[in-house]
Amino acid sequence: MPPRTRGGYTSIASRRQPTGSERRRRVQLREVEPEHPRHDRDETEEVLEVALGGPIDRCILRSFHKHVAAKIWLGEDRALLKLVNHGAKLQLWELDVERSRIYETVQRSGLTPLISCSHRVASRPMLSAFCERWQPETTTFHLPFGEMTITLDDVASILHIPITGSMISFSQPLRVDDANALLVELLGTTDVEASRETEQCRSPSVRLQWLRENFSTIMDVSSDDDIEFATRAFLLHLVCCTLFADKSATSVGVVYLELFRDLSMVGSYAWGAACLAFMYRQLTTATRFEVRQLVGYLTLL
Repeated sequence: MPPRTRGGYTSIASRRQPTGSERRRRVQLREVEPEHPRHDRDETEEVLEVALGGPIDRCILRSFHKHVAAKIWLGEDRALLKLVNHGAKLQLWELDVERSRIYETVQRSGLTPLISCSHRVASRPMLSAFCERWQPETTTFHLPFGEMTITLDDVASILHIPITGSMISFSQPLRVDDANALLVELLGTTDVEASRETEQCRSPSVRLQWLRENFSTIMDVSSDDDIEFATRAFLLHLVCCTLFADKSATSVGVVYLELFRDLSMVGSYAWGAACLAFMYRQLTTATRFEVRQLVGYLTLL
């Protein structure tokens, strides 16, 4: 009968002493195996080691040394974030009964709920605290009771916009010359008007005020071409005041105008997925200690 151990029976083979050749082979393997260099401990390792509720495996949060939470734990503090919110600008361009043709096209796009579900005021302390809890590697909020995040189901429930369909992506940044060409082709402006506007913005962008001044006066009695131009301008104004709101408080990127080239296809895009990805990126940016503002569609928060 084999000898008993505390954990049960053990085999003779498991108790066999290694031979001399086996010992030499093990020594050779240890000599060949590279040793990982040991780095000096930094403040971040100390933070991850002592912070209650921190990760068990410190290699998970690789960028934590740049995170605002790490700086706060070490005694540094950051002022409340400035919130960039364009919700109030939506009220400056309304589609009344005299613009029903534009409204019908916008309604078919599936983006009509954005007109009425945007908050005009948000809590700076609350959203600043959310950014302190956001972790880019896991795309979740690390809260005392566990992890939470914004999901596509949340986007569909809150915004009521399409979350499935064709993905929204751009292969390369838009140049100013290409932006001018898009403005002429899709909004019906002249070359001079397009160049003047992008020069004033100093980028492939146009001002929100410029869109309203040139297209908000177009009504149902206008020509079909003018109705199409005004509809594209309104949709560009809408998504850049909501889904893709950036740190520019006055201008919008012309690159999004390409999405409205074929107005019948606007509803086929996964607008909710694009909005969520954009919000994730903005939250990640806001976790950096040196960042002073939060952009994106804050209604999701």
